[in-house]
Amino acid sequence: MGQGHDHGVKPTASNERKLAIAAALTGGFMLAEVVGGIVSGSLALIADAGHMLTDFASLLLALGAVRLSRRPATWKRSYGYDRFSVLAAFVNGLSLFLIAAWIVYEAIKRFREPVEVLGGLMFWVALVGLVVNVVAFWMLTRGEGSNLNVRAAALHVLGDLLGSVGAIVASIVIMLTGWTPIDPILSVFVTALILRAAYRVVKESAAILVETAPEGLEAEKIRATLLAEVEGVTDVRHVHAWSITEERPMLTLEIDAAAGSDPSAVRKAAKALLHERFDVDHVTAEVDVTATSVSP
Repeated sequence: MGQGHDHGVKPTASNERKLAIAAALTGGFMLAEVVGGIVSGSLALIADAGHMLTDFASLLLALGAVRLSRRPATWKRSYGYDRFSVLAAFVNGLSLFLIAAWIVYEAIKRFREPVEVLGGLMFWVALVGLVVNVVAFWMLTRGEGSNLNVRAAALHVLGDLLGSVGAIVASIVIMLTGWTPIDPILSVFVTALILRAAYRVVKESAAILVETAPEGLEAEKIRATLLAEVEGVTDVRHVHAWSITEERPMLTLEIDAAAGSDPSAVRKAAKALLHERFDVDHVTAEVDVTATSVSP
């Protein structure tokens, strides 16, 4: 049995640095926004501060997952710790649904019991929050955007960014018209925008955690490709595809080769083709040669 041990793209120091800066920005401004939301009476600001509180925790979780996933593999954890970053993405995605439920609940209360909102203070706090969130979001989305853990963290920050935009719009409406229901209305609207993206993150991370075959690695497609393009292959069986992270697809399979074939040559050709066509670096392939030799 031959195995490839390239563990693929590892979380980099760049991801760690981006998450650390975003966490510092988010945590630093969160306190100011909590005070501003309470003093102004704005649900939009309080909701955004709630976002930032959970986002701060989420960014710390993502940062911890990146650091943990950089630890080397051991005999007990032969694939290393990369899965922790996927787990962090899954938890962060789920937390967005909890935040959304809380904001909707608070919005309903505001409709039933309207409160005075100080539009001017709300505007300036939200404006500063917007600047902070734009910087944090830019940090998280430039380069290396394929990492699911960083994408989930960026999604939290995007929720804050849109929340700040919503709070700015609400404050302007309140200052011009005095119509305070715009505050909870925009809070719910912004939350709805985030939930669709949150669903995608939860769906993708859950698929990895339950070891669903990555998109494009269908067993029949792999089998047909090897039969058609690798000399000596007569059958392909027991194809199993999964991934450790979105950057690390894994594949195991058994290959039947024609009598007289060189098992090592068939295995090498199969792995090269799988790398070229399906972008899989870690392949475990067993080659059986019909009636002549046994796989090494």
